[in-house]
Amino acid sequence: MANVINIPPIKVWVRREYLRDLRDSFGEYVLGYWVSAKSLPGRTFYFETYLPSYGALFDKLPISAFLSWDPGHPDKPQAPTPDLPLEELQFWNCFSYDIIAVEKNLTYSMGWEVRSKTQGTLKGDYLFTIDSLGGDHRGIDLSFAETPDEHKSFNVVELHNGQLALYPNNRCRIVDISLSPEELKTPDFLVSSRYFNVERPCEKFGRLGESEEYFWETKTEKKQTRSSVFRHIDLDCIDQEFDR
Repeated sequence: MANVINIPPIKVWVRREYLRDLRDSFGEYVLGYWVSAKSLPGRTFYFETYLPSYGALFDKLPISAFLSWDPGHPDKPQAPTPDLPLEELQFWNCFSYDIIAVEKNLTYSMGWEVRSKTQGTLKGDYLFTIDSLGGDHRGIDLSFAETPDEHKSFNVVELHNGQLALYPNNRCRIVDISLSPEELKTPDFLVSSRYFNVERPCEKFGRLGESEEYFWETKTEKKQTRSSVFRHIDLDCIDQEFDR
């Protein structure tokens, strides 16, 4: 894995003040296309964007630097209402160098809602997800990417107010017109804190280091098989006795 990934070339408006180190040009916009995303632990995601009018790539822009491109207003974006600050567009800093981009196909066309910190529920459209991993174990894992109760995924959602956001699963509600009931339940879930493993608990059934069989059975399974055969033989004998 890597801390830089390719992402869909989504058409966006870039707030020009971010191209000027937040010194001037507020209220101006430059058309761009997303190219890649970078993850550095303890910071926000950084997006690399291609700016056609300059023939330039501009790197390390946070999610607050962007507005979605609207075909109804192709020449200039409308100011978002509300205009959410960075800390409401991305809830958590990156916590791993290793990330991937995935598209959750099942939920792609569903209606998305996100629960913001101060503006209540906001509607949006799902784009893709950035998820974190723990690396390839050539070095020490310094992240929480593989810790069940700390791991977060980042769903990239195009909000209907014109902004783009990175929201974790537990701040999203996803509704399908065919699958979802009219009245949704309120989740009472607890954060998953457990590691699940199917091999160590199964040592009681026997190990396979001494077996070369293709259709292998553990010692426990073999005992159960023999016991089942003996029971079957005994029943056959009993049936024969009754037949006499």
